[in-house]
Amino acid sequence: MTEQRRTIEQRGLYFEEFDLDARYLHRPGRTVTEADNVFFTTMTMNTQSLHLDAAWSEEQPFGQRLVNSMFTLSTVVGASVAQLTQGTIVANLGFDSVRFPAPLYHGDTLYSETVVLGRRLSASRPGQGIVTLEHTGRNQHGDVVVTAVRNTLVLCLEGAG
Repeated sequence: MTEQRRTIEQRGLYFEEFDLDARYLHRPGRTVTEADNVFFTTMTMNTQSLHLDAAWSEEQPFGQRLVNSMFTLSTVVGASVAQLTQGTIVANLGFDSVRFPAPLYHGDTLYSETVVLGRRLSASRPGQGIVTLEHTGRNQHGDVVVTAVRNTLVLCLEGAG
């Protein structure tokens, strides 16, 4: 017997659906490995010894290698995609601020969350709106390791056609 089922496709939120009173938790978290850090760092041609040289890093203030901060930022933003912007984003407009108040280390688990700081209809692009998001990444102890304020251009429900 074949059942008739409605189809649900994973997507992000349309402009009208972004809730200014919500905190969106993006799960699962992501445990960062040494391989993640070395691959990302070398792939992006970053030769910083703090990411690659264990012996040298042991003699530095943190006493060990640090996870590349661009990996940390990319992972926090990436973790938000399925819940917030998958298929509904038009463009990433830019970042107003990015901060790294604490380091991330190999073996740490990165948890991401987002709050909506504001939204407004686009004056020049009918059917689209600008949503300002604040992404926060925390390690497994709850320590904030990154914050980023990002402006995105997203579709309105009427522009989804």
